[in-house]
Amino acid sequence: MTSSTQQERRDGTGETARDLGGARWLASATPDPEATLRAWAARPHAPLRLPCGTAFDLVSAPLLFGRRMVERLWAEGPGCGPLAQRGDRLLLLAAPGTADRLAALLRWERWGGSPRHPLPPLLCHGRGDLASLPPLERPLPGAGRDRWLVAPKGARPWLPGPKVLLWAARTGVRIAISHPADQGANVYDVSRRR
Repeated sequence: MTSSTQQERRDGTGETARDLGGARWLASATPDPEATLRAWAARPHAPLRLPCGTAFDLVSAPLLFGRRMVERLWAEGPGCGPLAQRGDRLLLLAAPGTADRLAALLRWERWGGSPRHPLPPLLCHGRGDLASLPPLERPLPGAGRDRWLVAPKGARPWLPGPKVLLWAARTGVRIAISHPADQGANVYDVSRRR
């Protein structure tokens, strides 16, 4: 890692996606990758709009919840692939096909299904959806908080699948087991404290 990259990370300005292999990989999601690369070269500070489902799917999480997911992926799991921040959402690029499978797993687990215990919405974007991603170059000053946190590098970056993302999402969920009707009952708190 170069000293300028280290300085960028300390400043919190994020990364750029200037790695040629990473840019080519992103462009491979489009019908004409070479034309896409030429357009990006002409407008390097413009946000990217790419189709999901061929090179990658996209899972969008609320920023704080997404950070907990990423912390777990790095601390206890395999790490994460390309990762961006867009407004108040964290965007995790995932293996193609992840969106449909993860959405089905979340429905099966009744994710967010309880009004009393709502869970943060995970939005899954797959085939037929467009992903709105930060520009390849660092955005111009005043352009907002959109940035790459982990820019795509190489021709085939590692991408998590649905099971890995579901596992990572479970870490941000606080569960409390109690029996309020019986005052003499033992109460067990299994929430994760930080």
